[in-house]
Amino acid sequence: MAKVFKVTPKRVKRANGEVLSPDMEVVVTTEHHCNSPFYNGAKELREMYMRIYGFDYRKANCTMADFVNVSKNYYGLYQTLMLF
Repeated sequence: MAKVFKVTPKRVKRANGEVLSPDMEVVVTTEHHCNSPFYNGAKELREMYMRIYGFDYRKANCTMADFVNVSKNYYGLYQTLMLF
């Protein structure tokens, strides 16, 4: 069973021509049941940032420390996503 996380950046980060700002919030659904969206090299998180914002997570050298408010079990949202 997958888990849903809401991920928010801590501060503005500029690295290698990429800019990550606190308003770039995403909701990520992981493929596996896990405690963090960063468990497998943040695969789902990278894909979500590229799809929504065109932001290259890997090129900007982002880590778990660059994010705050990693909310687990976004259950209401997960149920909504399952309806579609």
